[in-house]
Amino acid sequence: MNQPGIDLEAARAALIAERARLMVELGEPIEGPGQMTYGSQAAAASQVFSQQRDLALRDRSRLELSRVEAALRSIDDGTYGTCTNCGNPIAPERLEAIPWVPHCIDCARKLGR
Repeated sequence: MNQPGIDLEAARAALIAERARLMVELGEPIEGPGQMTYGSQAAAASQVFSQQRDLALRDRSRLELSRVEAALRSIDDGTYGTCTNCGNPIAPERLEAIPWVPHCIDCARKLGR
């Protein structure tokens, strides 16, 4: 059951907007390193670093997208605002700040987030 004090329509709107933003972000191509020429080892290393950073950010975006979609499902099934770890309510202020957050603050601390 959704907890009182949570504006589900505002949460749903924020989640849908975040899902759209992430879908655009995930749809953008990641540039691969270009052709290497003699003397361009530093430039190639920089390109490889940038590509690895972009891939790591993409992985983070995929994880965030899965959390956003899980939060939207929890609104539909009536469990939004409930910690997926302990089952206690998540503070409305926490959900307002991060609508897709799956854990209460105590569990988030325990899980190292």
